Amino acid sequence: MTTEVRVPTLGESVTEATVATWFKKPGEPVAADEMLCELETDKVTVEVPAPAAGVLAEIVAAEGDTVGVDALLATISESGEAAAPAPAAAAEAPAAAPAGGDSVDVMVPALGESVTEATVSTWFKAVGDAVAQDEMLCELETDKVSVEVPAPAAGVLAEIVAPEGTTVDATAKLAVISSSGAVVAATPAAAAPAAAPATAGKDIKDGPAAEKAMAEAGISRDQVTGTGKDGRATKADVAAAVASAAAAPAAAPAAAPRAPVPADDAAREERVKMTRLRQTIARRLKDAQNTAAILTTYNEVDMTECMALRKEYKDLFEKKHGVRLGFMSFFTKACCHALKEVPEVNAEIDGTDIVYKNFVHMGIAAGTPQGLVVPVIRDADKMSFAEIEGAIAEKGKRARDGKLSMAEMQGGTFTISNGGVYGSLMSPPILTPPQSGILGMHKIQDRPMVINGEIKIRPMMYLALSYDHRIVDGKGAVTFLVRVKEALEDPRRLLMDL
Repeated sequence: MTTEVRVPTLGESVTEATVATWFKKPGEPVAADEMLCELETDKVTVEVPAPAAGVLAEIVAAEGDTVGVDALLATISESGEAAAPAPAAAAEAPAAAPAGGDSVDVMVPALGESVTEATVSTWFKAVGDAVAQDEMLCELETDKVSVEVPAPAAGVLAEIVAPEGTTVDATAKLAVISSSGAVVAATPAAAAPAAAPATAGKDIKDGPAAEKAMAEAGISRDQVTGTGKDGRATKADVAAAVASAAAAPAAAPAAAPRAPVPADDAAREERVKMTRLRQTIARRLKDAQNTAAILTTYNEVDMTECMALRKEYKDLFEKKHGVRLGFMSFFTKACCHALKEVPEVNAEIDGTDIVYKNFVHMGIAAGTPQGLVVPVIRDADKMSFAEIEGAIAEKGKRARDGKLSMAEMQGGTFTISNGGVYGSLMSPPILTPPQSGILGMHKIQDRPMVINGEIKIRPMMYLALSYDHRIVDGKGAVTFLVRVKEALEDPRRLLMDL
């Protein structure tokens, strides 16, 4: 029986890739989930694991070939399945013996597209604790989301292979569950040295894309920290090393003032490692500033009519729909309305092309204890007020609990960020690439305004639209913001599509 190895999903808008490196040859045994080859797209490097154990029978797409999504890469023959696991079984025999042969490995679950590693943030069980099937054992943190790891079977947690703080790849073993209740005596500290020779003895070869990038950048291999499987360097690792080297001279003067810090001050400092999510937020925000030509235009909106409408109908609305009527649905509707008239704000640049989106996947920025995340409400332009409020409430709660999947934070075409909930009066938001626009909401504050020649106190809010000037002109940006203002100051315009 043969198993086909096909090109996995490459990511949104990516339709093809180049086979960069094969790590196995025909005739060689492979284990399930062992990395077979590496594909390179114009955005990321993708590892292709073996879907089953056996022997690599045939390589259909050789190194350098361009392949599409779901294209056949190779075939695996399961006739050699007994031979492949033998070395692994022999190596693990001493550890498995105490469990009486009834152990179940707890593996890293699917982390999502383009995510190759995670950090073990919290273990909720200790060695020796009883666990039920599907009970949460630990939590992993990636650069995008937190991932819960459930118990694959009931029993006793016999061994923790990856303690808190350990960085693991997408195919790593986290723990062992014993149904007989036996506990492995080895400690994590003792297990660490045993694992080192396995990697150290391998002849690790980087992919050609990484080698080419190193040659072009003029840096040596020892300057690059490999994050790929078995420590292999990827193209992204080379780019990170180049950026680090370029930043080093500039960072030196900034670091110098720390030298004379008094001992008593140093004792009162606390140094905490940035979470993966925070590192990713920092990197993407800076990338947005480096890539897009970001400009911000401002306006202000009189919230009198919106507040009156909300006050009049909020009880009936909640009673009928089971969700509270907030201002976010008004702003979402107003933005969807304005995006129809100014489509370039709902577009993105792809190379030398402009991609106009004939739909609105609205990103709603949400603050969480881990950092800012942007869940996406898909086809918001087709949703009612109640559907929008329900989606915002549900995704907001999941965001705060760290339960959002990566798919729920991808594909947005426009974003709304509400700094007003924290008291912000005015600030320019930063784009979420590759989007070309983001609306910043702010605090509602009573201010004296001239209405028909008379000074009146009105609840006013400043609006800020940051946009990519490469694709959106000033006229389009101002028009968009004026249309949002008009719709909010007279919500009836939304019903009339005016």
